[in-house]
Amino acid sequence: MDRAPLDEAALRRDLLAPAGPLAWLEVVESSPSTNTELVQRARQNAGLAAPGVLIAEHQVAGRGRAGRTWETPPRAALTVSTLLRPRLSGPALGWVPLAAGVAVARVVQGADVEARLKWPNDVLVPAETDAAGLGPFRKVAGVLAEALPGGVVVGIGLNVSQSADELPVPTATSLALAGAGPLDRGRLLASLVHELTTAVAQLEDAGGDAVAAGLAREYAELSATLGTSVRAERAGGSAVVEGTAVRIADDGALVIETSDGEQILMAGDVHHLRTAP
Repeated sequence: MDRAPLDEAALRRDLLAPAGPLAWLEVVESSPSTNTELVQRARQNAGLAAPGVLIAEHQVAGRGRAGRTWETPPRAALTVSTLLRPRLSGPALGWVPLAAGVAVARVVQGADVEARLKWPNDVLVPAETDAAGLGPFRKVAGVLAEALPGGVVVGIGLNVSQSADELPVPTATSLALAGAGPLDRGRLLASLVHELTTAVAQLEDAGGDAVAAGLAREYAELSATLGTSVRAERAGGSAVVEGTAVRIADDGALVIETSDGEQILMAGDVHHLRTAP
């Protein structure tokens, strides 16, 4: 399949300040993991300007939650990590990963594909058949946020043009397979940068209050998790919680109603079981 490279010059023209929101942007042909690379850069250079974006045309050891790795075919996806230094503190920082999920969902919807969110920020699209842990959806994008002193790196992997046999697992899909119209990765990337920085700015302008920012309502409307019976595996495999996902807490945690009362999930894997009555 003939896949065009990103036009770095055009991206710089449109996305770097003063025309756009970014302080810097770099496209590399290949990277084991844009998140790993950007975290290392930020740790080595505490003054690295933000927001800044590192994009890889081909990512060979991308990282997700629980240490999962995957590889994307060259120029078939958007694999991008963004360095942010949000004016937020305390519990409000817990909403940054969820705000990133909302931003990606906006981009997917802009490509004329229905988008839903599985807590905290997996982006799903409808499917004709059920998949274990996802229900009637497939995963089109994932988000991994990593905190740093004075900042956070938000990594996003969005499947764009992959065919079915190029996907790493049967529970994944791409925008092309989901029926999106003509797909230009450069336009998708520009939209992603604008939506991510806008969502974080909404939080900042509301003093970290996701309700006042309108993000809590938008997240709830997009959620495929809330109102669903779930099995949640706490980070590190310390425990398993089963119940109904009922709401998102002020710090972005998932509140699950169980037979023993409410349980709070700060981090972990959530598997959808069935829609609650």
